[in-house]
Amino acid sequence: MTAELDYRDYWERAFTFDRYLANEVEKNRSLWEGIYKKSRTPESAIRLAAEIGSGWKLLVLSEDWCGDASNSVPVLARFAEDVPNFELRIIKRDENLELMDRYLTNGSRSIPMAIILDEAFQPIGAWGPRPVELQEFVLGEKAGGMRPNEEIYVDTRRWYARDKGETILGELLQRVGAAVVMA
Repeated sequence: MTAELDYRDYWERAFTFDRYLANEVEKNRSLWEGIYKKSRTPESAIRLAAEIGSGWKLLVLSEDWCGDASNSVPVLARFAEDVPNFELRIIKRDENLELMDRYLTNGSRSIPMAIILDEAFQPIGAWGPRPVELQEFVLGEKAGGMRPNEEIYVDTRRWYARDKGETILGELLQRVGAAVVMA
């Protein structure tokens, strides 16, 4: 039987985005900062977030070296800053494998992984490691074996830049909304 996790403890030990960026991000810092500065939460996401209640927490498993994290976590941080009923904290994947192993993607410790917690620190869902459409593209490209990972990453980065985080927020809010309906 799997032991219960104390999500409140993980939350309290996790970093705010500002602290994570200032003290934990060494690799790709300019990318993390640039995406955060350019990120804008769409009005549609702000309206939808307001409709689904308050007290939501996003506990994000991440590492600074992860390209998907550098493209997604700043978007989630801006969202949590713009929407009063969401908070965000970041916890390092490699130092919290017991938590990470509860949120594997096809058996892999893929990040970022945003664990959605209610106001009682109970997990109600998760989002990650990439938007569904992008995940299908990347997995298809890698399975095809025709292109090096560096080329696939360039296309991935272009996808993120074109999308501007809208799909990330849409999928995240869809998961929270579904949990609210189920409750």
